[in-house]
Amino acid sequence: MVFGKKKDNLVGLDIGSRSIKAAQILESKHGNTLKNFGIVDIAHGAIEEGTINDPESVAQSIQQLFKSYNIRQSNVAVSIGGYSVIVKKINVQTMGEEQLQETIHFEAEQYIPFDISDVNLDFQILGENESNPSQMNVFLVAAKKEMVNDYINLVNLAGLNPCIVDVEAFALQNTFEHNYDFQDDNVALIDIGASKTSLNILKGNSSVFMRDVSLGCGQINQKIMSLVECTFEEAEQLKYGDNPAKLTPEDLRGIVSSVVADWCTEIRRALDFFYSTYPEDQINRIVLSGGGANIGEFRQLLATEASAEVESFNPFQKFHLDVKNFDDAYTEQIGPQAAISMGLAMRKVDDK
Repeated sequence: MVFGKKKDNLVGLDIGSRSIKAAQILESKHGNTLKNFGIVDIAHGAIEEGTINDPESVAQSIQQLFKSYNIRQSNVAVSIGGYSVIVKKINVQTMGEEQLQETIHFEAEQYIPFDISDVNLDFQILGENESNPSQMNVFLVAAKKEMVNDYINLVNLAGLNPCIVDVEAFALQNTFEHNYDFQDDNVALIDIGASKTSLNILKGNSSVFMRDVSLGCGQINQKIMSLVECTFEEAEQLKYGDNPAKLTPEDLRGIVSSVVADWCTEIRRALDFFYSTYPEDQINRIVLSGGGANIGEFRQLLATEASAEVESFNPFQKFHLDVKNFDDAYTEQIGPQAAISMGLAMRKVDDK
């Protein structure tokens, strides 16, 4: 990955349902340098499952984030995910990119569960099909126009310029490929957010399997709320053991154990589906991102369930970090949550 002129750089803006993350990368005399990373929580319910319910509130949070961390760049890259985005690997007759551009709507109709006129389509030609030389593998991406427009309007509302709308899974993969070298391994990238967990399995550097499930850290809050009858915000504080008189450490451990067991069951199901398609393959390594990656019990249980090495994502490995701004303990803690915004920040203004 080569980083260009300063004016070509973008701020990576990862807009989640619980928090917003912004990353800014520059080229300096030290090489690729993390200039800025910031995170701010947003109001509960402002964004739910990718749907922006309160754009004014979220736009204010974005402005607050940029002001607090002194981010002056206005060109940004954002990402979308969830059930309004379909990413599918398909096979089509071998043809040039321009010809495929003309026929992609016809090809896509059989794979997309939405009205084709309601989606934005994009594709990437991956190369010749392994079992049929007259066909080629293509990554098909379809995103609901309404969702794309909502995110563009949100960024404009915050006074920023949205140059790129990426797919979360691709941004995460971009960060992984820049920081890690596992070309001979099968690796599962698993991102555990507040309300959604996404799985992307790579063979070499090619994605072969993607899946989203409606599970996330918000489940811990929901279980706390039902146990002690409190608000979501209060549950967020209790989740970190801030009030042992209201929620005992034993009860909290029980809730976390129950939730991470559910996560592991769903991830195991997705991995089993992958193994049914690729019976000869073994996933050697799982790299976790998102807020759930910092739960030690989850990492240990998943390693046992999946018979794989499990680690938390470090998106800063190949970047220079100023020790005055980023100490090791801080970057280790926020690293998994920064992974998507770092992938977005590596994009350029004129990228496809």
